Amino acid sequence: MENKIYVQNLKCGGCANTIANKLKEIEGVSDIIVNVDESLITLNCTEIILEKVKESLKKAGYPEDGENNSLGSKAKSYVSCAIGKMS
Repeated sequence: MENKIYVQNLKCGGCANTIANKLKEIEGVSDIIVNVDESLITLNCTEIILEKVKESLKKAGYPEDGENNSLGSKAKSYVSCAIGKMS
């Protein structure tokens, strides 16, 4: 099933690379599209897997819109972005 997740802290291609790579590691996730301009991630997975996806995004510093965007999340997203730019 197609799912859309709007996230916070998605700023550039480095962030998009990190997000796509992290989500590819989750079994059952396919057709990942990361739209930086809209801070939108589109992917196919079941509802059960979707919760794992959201948790993985949050741990990487990209919480879903409407969730607490703490200083810690922002710092994690900067590190994730840098890693994404290097890979």
